[in-house]
Amino acid sequence: MNSKPETKTIDVAELTRRVVSNVEHAIVGKRKQLVLSMVAWLADGHLLLEDVPGVAKTMLARALAKSLGCRFKRVQCTPDLLPSDITGTSIFNQKTSDFEFRAGPIFSQILLADEINRATPRTQAALLEAMAEGRVTVDGTTHVLRKPFLVIATQNPVDHEGTFPLPEAQLDRFMMRFSLGYPSTDEELRMLELLQFQHPVDGLKSVANAEELIAAQRAIRNVHVDLKIRQYALQIVQDTRGHKDLALGASPRATIALFRCAQAMAAIRGRQYVEPDDVKRIVAPVLNHRVIVRPESRLRKITAEQIVEDILAEIAVPTISAE
Repeated sequence: MNSKPETKTIDVAELTRRVVSNVEHAIVGKRKQLVLSMVAWLADGHLLLEDVPGVAKTMLARALAKSLGCRFKRVQCTPDLLPSDITGTSIFNQKTSDFEFRAGPIFSQILLADEINRATPRTQAALLEAMAEGRVTVDGTTHVLRKPFLVIATQNPVDHEGTFPLPEAQLDRFMMRFSLGYPSTDEELRMLELLQFQHPVDGLKSVANAEELIAAQRAIRNVHVDLKIRQYALQIVQDTRGHKDLALGASPRATIALFRCAQAMAAIRGRQYVEPDDVKRIVAPVLNHRVIVRPESRLRKITAEQIVEDILAEIAVPTISAE
């Protein structure tokens, strides 16, 4: 009953500007990635940051968490990490002669799973229920996670020793995957300046809170999506399913992700309706990790990124009115 006024009053574009501007005090030259991160979170999704070591993946995650003022936990994934190290475990209390549950780091609002591909498949699977359903079952008891619940996972694509590639089922649960890339010369000089006296993330203050983020997540559901835009997004997804170079196309979960992210992108840009350009801006990070290229196509150096780009280029962009 109280959610409706909250939904009407929250300014999603202003909230995003506040968070992005704050993070940019510590992270230089990554505005596009920061906006994409906010899109995923406003759409109530999880992020996978994939890039070479040392390009500030963990720093970006920490800066976003500090800016939002949510309860934050970090897990360094290693091959000996157990599922109970993430979810928690029941410990026998001798005073009460009973078992009591000790919550793991997953009982936070923002969880950073650093180098997730270093954890074993069994431990990776411990994240599945939490990411998909917002709850955890331990010793037969289901615990509902406090909202907002957001997972940021990082992985290094070039570091293969001692790693366990994420299975398709878990990749599909990440709303977006994108890379940060190397900074330009000017950006790297600015980075050295920021790091001279202290780590810039340590000086960041919270500029938003969990209630504002939840209100913004509700607000984007009211962003209008024209039937032509829905058909456009659906056509992109369906064309991946019949593509000759793909062994596996995008799932219905990908269609929902495109829909929600397009709403979030429109709200961030200050509109109450989605334009085709909003869909085009988020297609790559939403779809690239959800499709599997055929082995024979990989031998011909064809990538998922190229295929999704080609599909997007071949579909006619709809024209809509702003009403």
